Amino acid sequence: MSDYQTFIQSIKKKTGIDLSLYKEVQMKRRLTSLRDKKGYKDFDAYFQALKNDQALMEEFLDKMTINVSEFYRNSGRWEVLEKKILPDLLQNNRKLKIWSAACSTGDEPYTLAMMLSQYVDLSQVSILATDIDDRILDRAKQGIYSDRALKEVPNNLKKKFFTQQDNAYVIDDKVKRAITFKKHNLLSDPYPNNFDLIVCRNVMIYFTEEAKAAIYHKFNQSLNDDGVFFVGSTEQIFSPEKYNFKVLDTFFYQKTTG
Repeated sequence: MSDYQTFIQSIKKKTGIDLSLYKEVQMKRRLTSLRDKKGYKDFDAYFQALKNDQALMEEFLDKMTINVSEFYRNSGRWEVLEKKILPDLLQNNRKLKIWSAACSTGDEPYTLAMMLSQYVDLSQVSILATDIDDRILDRAKQGIYSDRALKEVPNNLKKKFFTQQDNAYVIDDKVKRAITFKKHNLLSDPYPNNFDLIVCRNVMIYFTEEAKAAIYHKFNQSLNDDGVFFVGSTEQIFSPEKYNFKVLDTFFYQKTTG
């Protein structure tokens, strides 16, 4: 067994995170770079150090998870959500149940809340936002963002929901109250259910095909009948019918029954 394979088994025992479900070439390259930067000659030496140094372990977990996010990322798809998908969902139910999975620094769930505020009062908005990384969730709860993260936010929403402080922007408490942040591992934790909309974007590309298939099935089971699953712009689902989905629009899939 290679030194990397032993390492991922040890990490699974220690943290519950199964790195074998991530694409090996990408993950191994990312972790080899981190290990070398920290000055360890092999993965065994690196794991021994991780076991005994909480700060090093937290840095490893932070680098292992992929936290690239911004508001309205790939804005054309968000426009479809705003103008087509949400109005259709709101016709049947004015209080939607929404899950932003692998939410990273919170840009995505806050985007969803601001978008919904144009149709219903924010007090009616309830969004579950989950991620595997505690430190990222703490940042998301703070709701403080750079100008760069907000570059796609429409000006009217930026003025309405953000306050500028020095070089940063702080999101309004009314938007914060619409979001519940929780830790969740897509690969191993039980999935919550009864959602009208699940958004999970730009994380599936890092998983193996087997892991993706299992996650698609679980997301499907988490949706209400006719619920919608919104994926990232490099994550088109081929043969969505295998997972009881049909294409609703590009990168939007609707749960089918039967």
